[in-house]
Order: sequence, then structure tokens, then C-alpha cells
Amino acid sequence: MAMSRNRRTTSLRDSDSRLGESDRIDGAGSWDAIEWTTIDQPVSRPVPHGLSDFLYEAEEVIAEGYGVLVNTDEAGTLFVTNFRLLFLSEGSRDIIALGTIPLATIEKFNKIVIRQPSGPRQIDKTPTRRLLQVIGKDMRIIIFAFRPRTKQRRAVFEALLRCARPTRLWDLYAFSSGPSRFSNASPRVRLMNEYIRLLGIESRNSSVSMIEDGSFTLSNNWWRISDVNATYDMCATYPFLLLLPKSIRDEDVLQACKFRARCRLPAISWCDARTGAVLARSSQPLVGLMMNMRSNADENLVGALCTQLLDGERGRRKLYIADARPRKNALANGAMGGGSESSANYFQSEIVFFGIDNIHAMRESLVRLRDYLDTHGTKSSDGMSSFLRHGGWTWGGGNLSSMSASVSTLGDSGWLSHIQNVLAGSAWVAARVAIESASVLVHCSDGWDRTTQLVALASLLLDPYYRTIKGFQALVEKDWLAFGHPFSDRAGMPSLSGSDAELPRQSSSTNFPSSPMRQTPGSYPSQSPMPPQTHSSNNYSPIFLQWVDCVSQLLRMYPFAFEFSSAYLVDLLDCVLSCRFGNFLCNSEKEREQYGVADLCGCLWMYLDDKRASGGSSHVHYNLFYDPSKHEGPLLPPAAALAPTLWPQFHLRWSCPSEAQAGEVEAQCRKLVEEISELQKAKDVAERKARETIAAMEAVKAEMRNEKQVSSSAMNLARKTKRENDIIKRAIQSLGCRIHVSGNDECAIDIESNLPERITSSPSTRETGGGPHSYDEKMDSPISVTLTHDDDDVPGNPILRVCENLCPQRTLDGGCNWPDAGCAQLGSQFVGLRANYDAFDRLSIYDSYFQPE
Repeated sequence: MAMSRNRRTTSLRDSDSRLGESDRIDGAGSWDAIEWTTIDQPVSRPVPHGLSDFLYEAEEVIAEGYGVLVNTDEAGTLFVTNFRLLFLSEGSRDIIALGTIPLATIEKFNKIVIRQPSGPRQIDKTPTRRLLQVIGKDMRIIIFAFRPRTKQRRAVFEALLRCARPTRLWDLYAFSSGPSRFSNASPRVRLMNEYIRLLGIESRNSSVSMIEDGSFTLSNNWWRISDVNATYDMCATYPFLLLLPKSIRDEDVLQACKFRARCRLPAISWCDARTGAVLARSSQPLVGLMMNMRSNADENLVGALCTQLLDGERGRRKLYIADARPRKNALANGAMGGGSESSANYFQSEIVFFGIDNIHAMRESLVRLRDYLDTHGTKSSDGMSSFLRHGGWTWGGGNLSSMSASVSTLGDSGWLSHIQNVLAGSAWVAARVAIESASVLVHCSDGWDRTTQLVALASLLLDPYYRTIKGFQALVEKDWLAFGHPFSDRAGMPSLSGSDAELPRQSSSTNFPSSPMRQTPGSYPSQSPMPPQTHSSNNYSPIFLQWVDCVSQLLRMYPFAFEFSSAYLVDLLDCVLSCRFGNFLCNSEKEREQYGVADLCGCLWMYLDDKRASGGSSHVHYNLFYDPSKHEGPLLPPAAALAPTLWPQFHLRWSCPSEAQAGEVEAQCRKLVEEISELQKAKDVAERKARETIAAMEAVKAEMRNEKQVSSSAMNLARKTKRENDIIKRAIQSLGCRIHVSGNDECAIDIESNLPERITSSPSTRETGGGPHSYDEKMDSPISVTLTHDDDDVPGNPILRVCENLCPQRTLDGGCNWPDAGCAQLGSQFVGLRANYDAFDRLSIYDSYFQPE
């Protein structure tokens, strides 16, 4: 990446105009006139305008200074907060990721002065550059350049001295921010649930009350959950619950722990509930210098791991004791009382040494790898140092694609060789359990570094549940957190045991020179003296980082077997290294319980879950190729497949970002999946609208059908009513009545004067000679009869009276022989106008109107 001299000169020369008003002195036009006051106390400063949008909750600014990020030649403001070193670009006014690093992720930082060779006429004036070098545990080396005589570099450096290496656990940002919305559930409950799952006990879940009551001593045919370490008196670095052989009593367990280093006795980490095979872990036995010390309790406990074989086979299963150390190291530990087991003392056992180096070798290997990548990276800090030394403008632009092919191309770092050893050892352990159905006991010296790597990786290979996101969390919490991997010591952070004493400001890797400032002719680097170191600084080592690197290698070999992606592993590592959450603080479960970390700090798992929830199923944490049906059983990689390569998403993301996108296929697939997801959403919206439209149309059709039915019914009723009205009208007119309809819909019938003559001509009228049915012949005025509803039931109705007296179809009991009769007078005869003449076929021959009266 070539940079022009004019751009460089302008960037540095005009930078004084970018300072705020508080940083300027009136009338001062040179850098020499600008002075900063030294900050003696870690007091927070007012938040600069526009910065509050970038700060986290409870994050406060401690110091700031204007400078240039040498790796990218970008000018901006460098802020030191109580959580991170934050670089805000002057041009984009946005955070530059390369220049922004959490304080806990910083491994060391140095003040460096570079003197350039002066010209022939500038013998007395030697130009210098004030640089601040920051080296991170996440594989980045960054350099900031400050203007001379401004004391801005000093302010930033002193703020880092105060905040980057806190002396007390309470000073970490995780306690300042609190749990916030990422509150932590009880880790004890999660450990208990994992033990229940391993025992094969279905439909059982633990709770806080269950643990407090002590009702958790569950078991199956072979194993049981023991509370022998409930108060951490037996072993301070073991969990409060242990999975132990059912045949071993707690009294024997207390006796057996004395024979193991730091009382870390053999305990079950994973078991197969179907076959009875187990994967156990411990520390080295205390066999002494002569390798002749023995313990009956320890031998019985280890022998109990070899349960009876199933499938009708006789005898007990074989036991492998896997010592992660090189054989010579195990023998050397005998001088301090440690050592390794003898196969003659343990039932049906075989001892195997894996030859994995210790924490110091891993630390030095990562330092060499980081320097090598920084030297060849496109955003290397060494590019600027080359410019400052030689006066040139060429950046380091090495292509790292060829480096990812094999182990030998990474110089003498040895990092991939260590990865290969851990992978091979884990695969061997998993094969013994899966193929031979044997039990394996794994240990190293203390049983919390190499032992944890091997056991956790072997469990990942054996159990498909651990290859899911939820299962991976359970695996990390069980084998790394509950079984006491010293995260605080390995990360250089304060712990319970060292919280009262001041920890070193710099990590142990200060002893190793960094690549950017190599001595060359014409350059005279000056490095400020580092604070004194103590023995605790030698405990820093990237053991967990190395294990996650091994997981990424398995993810590359088996892309269909894991639910999580490489991006999930990178985010997990960043959270662990930053100490932003409380899950990975302290050195043991006991220390976290004593500090109440789960209640006072946020939960990393909740934070990652929240990130995934925001992106749904297409989030980068999910593996697009995950297909659990393809790998339902153990993963047993062949030896030829255990050839690790560089992890580009983590190792190369800072030094060579273009190479970090090595998984272009996955990126393209994810992009296609996102596009398909968007198209699917659009399709779902269109289908939903179509369904709504169809439903609306169906509703309209149904409503129209109902209206049509109502209209048809109304028309039928109207026609029926009209016919009835016509019949009634003709019937009334046949009686000689005149019909008059009033305005209130009442029908008035006027009976003419000649009607009584016709009525009196009937025999019944003449016989009676009067009465209620007779009329006066001389009646001149009409008689008004009003018809209302249910007139047939009104007594004294003249029509009914006429029907009763004159109709030949009337029966003696007052009934009518005409079916559905609607009678009317036709001349002197009454007929049933609405009679159903077809009903005559159904009438009996014995009906009364056929008989003589």
C-alpha cells in the first residue's frame, strides 16, 4: 500500500489545527508551544461532543490525545476509557476497529522514540517521532504517533498504566457496568443440569432451591452426583458437585484426594450412559522422587472407572491413563513430588504420553506468530517503522495466502505444531472411548491447562450435543469454568488470591522483543523502562485461545457437524479477552462464588444470545452448512486430516484483513441466504396480502349470497302475502262486503244491506228467527267490521259463523274436513279455496261427511 509524501506531510503538519480549543495556546503555531498537564488521579473527564454515542454503559473517558494510527496512516483522537483504548477517526468521525482495543486485551504497551538521520545542514537538530506501541492478546500490534512536546503521549501512557492492569478485581469494567440487561442465571444450576443429562436421567431439571436443599444426589447404574466438595474444603479449584463412581464412598474420596496434586482427584468429566465408558480428569499423582509412593484409595477410585462391559462380554473395560506432558517433563516433576502413574499399580491400565508443551512454550509460540504476521501484513506496524528508519514510503504488503497451506511456512513460531499435538491427543482419546469402549483418565501437572484442552476437545468429538450452541456453552462452563482453569492468571488479570497485592502492569511477554522496532542502521529506538515484574506474570498463557483455535480446525474439517460458525468463536474469544463480562473472571468457581460475580457482572452467554436474536436464523453466529443428520455420532478424524492451518478469521483480521475473508464461499452463501430470506419475506408478504384479498372476496360473496337469500325470501313472502290478500279480498267481496284500508294499515269491511237477506234465507236463520246472527232487513247503515291479526281466534267473527252454519264440510265437533281449508262463499255454496285436493286420496272412506246426519 503506497502512500505519497505529500499526504503524509499534510497529515502531520496540519494536525495542530484539529485540536480543540482547550488544547491550544493563543499565539502558538508550533508543536513546542502546546503543553498538557499530567493527570495524577484516575478521574473521569467530560465526554467530548459526539463521543457519547460510541460509549457503553458506565464507560467513562480518562484521558485523550490527538495522534495518527500508523498502521493505516489515519489521523484522529485517541481516548482512554475505563474499558478500552478508543480511536475516533478525524475524517469519518467513526470508530476505527484496528485502533480500538479493550484494556484487558492489551498485553503490553511501550513508549518509543525514533530518531531519523539528519540532513547535512541539520547536524544539531535530529528529527524524532513520539510513538506509542500497543500489543494485544488478539494478534494485533498497533502504533500511534504523537506530536513532540505536547505531552499527549504521556497522558495516554499514564492513563494506561493506571487502568490497563488494575490491582483489584473490583476495578474491572465488568463490575462498573453491572449485570445491566445481560443478567446471569446461576452457573451452579447449569452445571447440575449438565450432570443430569450425562447420567441419562430424563425429565429432570435442577433449580436453585433444589441445590440449596441438597436434594441433588442423583445416580444411575454406574455413576452418582456427589456433594463431597460442596463447601470447597476438599479441593478449592474443583466444582461444588462432582460426578463419581457409584461404588466409591465420600470417605474414600476424601482419602484419595490427598494423593493428587492440589487435591484434584480423578473425577468424571463425560460418560456414556449407554455403555458405561467414561472420560475422567485429574492432576498428577504424588508418587515422589523414587516413583514408589502409592495410595489404595486413589487406585480404587481409578479402578472404579472400569465398569463391566455390556453385550454379554465378560470382564471389565480397559483403562487408559493419558499424560499430556512429555515423558521427560513427567519424570522431572518427580523431583518436586509429582510424576506419573505406573501401569502395574492400576487395574488393566496403559500409560500414554502425548508430549504437549507447557504454558510457557505456548506463550512464546504465540508471540513469535504475532510478530511474524505483523511483519508480513498489509496493515503491519512494521511498515511505518520501515518508513521511519529508511525514509521510504513503501508499506509491508505481504501476501499470506500461501502461509495458510502448511505448518512449515509460519517460520519458527511452532504454533500450528502445538495445535496439531492437541488435536492428535484429543482424537486419540475420543477413539479409545468410541471404538474400544474404554475409559480414559487424562491429566498433566495441575490438571487445569493441557488436561482441560484434551478433555473438552475429546468431549466435543464424542458428543454431538456439544457441537450445538447450547451444548458448547455447557461444555465450556463444565470443563473450563467449573473445573478451575485459572483464567485470571492466564489473562494477567487480578484474582481473589492476588487482589490485595499489586499485579504487574505488563505481561510476561515483555521479555520478548517485538518485531516493529527492530534495530537497523540509521534508527535509534528508545524504549521506556517497563514496570517491575513478579512471578505471577509468568502465568500468562493463551491456553483457552489455543483450544478455540483447535475447535476452529475441527469446524473446517467437519463443516456440517457444528451449529455455530467461526464468527461465533471469534466473538467468544473477544469477549473473554476483554473481561467485559463476569463469566471468565477469577481462577475458580469458588472465587466467583465468593465475589458474587454472577450477580454483580453481566453474562457473556446472554450477550451472545441477544446478538443472535437480533439477526434471527441468518445471523453470522450460525453455521449455514449445519446438518446434524450427517454426524449423529462421534467425530473420529484420521491422522492425515489433523494438519492444521492458520485461522484467518482470527489470526489475520488485523494484519491482513483481506486474507481474513478466506472463507469467501461461506460469505457468498450467507449473502445468498440473506437475499433468499429477503425474497422469502417479500413472498410471505405477497401471499399474506393475497390470502387477505381472497378472504375479503369470499366474505363479500358470502354476504351477497346472504343478501340474495334474504331478498328471495322477502320476494317469496311478498308473493305469498299477495296471494293470501287476494284470496281474503275475494272471500270478503264474495260476502258482499266493501273493503277499505285506512292509513294505519287497518282493514275496514263494510257489509252491504242486502247481506242479511242472503243470510236469513238459510234454514238455520229462518228457524232461529233472530239472535246474534240475524240482521234487520230495514238496516240502512253499513256494519263496520275491523280485521286484526289472528282473527280466526276472535269469538263472534261473522265469517266463522257463516262457515259454521252453511259449510257442508263442517264437522259436528267444529272441525273442517277440507285439508288446509281457506273457505269463501261462491254463490250459496262454500268451497275450500286453498284445499289440497290431492289429500282426498288420503281420506278415509269412513269420514263423517259421507255418513247420514
